[in-house]
Amino acid sequence: MDELTAEFLRANPLPLPEDEVDKDARGRVVVVGGHREVPGAVLLAGESALRSGAGKVQIATVTSAAMGLALAIPEARVTGLSETESGDIGAENSARIRTMIQDEDAVLLGPGMLDADNAGSLFSVLLETLENQSLVFDAAALTGLRDQTGLLRKFAGRSVMTPHAGEMASFLDIDRDAVMADPLAAARQAADATGMVVVMKGSVTHIVDPSGHIALCQEGNVGLATSGSGDTLAGIIVGLLARGTAPLLAAQWGVFLHAAAGDRLKQKHGLLGYLAREIPAEIPSILADLTPEAR
Repeated sequence: MDELTAEFLRANPLPLPEDEVDKDARGRVVVVGGHREVPGAVLLAGESALRSGAGKVQIATVTSAAMGLALAIPEARVTGLSETESGDIGAENSARIRTMIQDEDAVLLGPGMLDADNAGSLFSVLLETLENQSLVFDAAALTGLRDQTGLLRKFAGRSVMTPHAGEMASFLDIDRDAVMADPLAAARQAADATGMVVVMKGSVTHIVDPSGHIALCQEGNVGLATSGSGDTLAGIIVGLLARGTAPLLAAQWGVFLHAAAGDRLKQKHGLLGYLAREIPAEIPSILADLTPEAR
């Protein structure tokens, strides 16, 4: 079992761009998610992907939020999709999303989506058609696909899931208290079922891959338990995947970078009251400290 520290990460470095490269070569990300009432989740994820080193980000979200998001994150291409009556991305958009991501490197599914059943319908059709992308499954993308572990295993070896205790309980169909009592056992069960790297979020975050490798992160602080924080973590991980990082290493680095950002924000603002929107801007300097050759 490894404990994630700065020394561990320096000994297990991220891939860096070689020679002169353009934004496409640095890694391309698509974030699919959002809801009429929660449009900011994909903004947080998209900015986090860019701050972790990806060169290009597209966001696919509901039409009602697309214009505002395009102005809020001018570095991203934002596509508006038809939405359900309740405000989620409509399941009929699978084919259109497929055309957006067919040539991209890494895809984040689910941040900010509220209807798990609708998300399951949308993503089950989409996943049937995907072949080569690395994927991060978050929020409703997990709970909506809880009965389709066979389909999820199609992406074994190139995907990461990022549940909190409630989402893990729904995914495994067990009580939340059981997850809280033994988060490592829950993470192992999910990794066995899906073949994915599992980031079991909590005060101590457990990272488990299907081979049984375990890493723990005890960095960070309770200030990270704030709205939108999980969206930034998922965005960091998908950005690292787009750079060509293997899923386990992307999860390990992503969790540590997220925790370290929380510790820096604690020093600036205090333990409570800093915001998820402040996390992404901390990432480049932490990366530079851990990767001196990238300065």
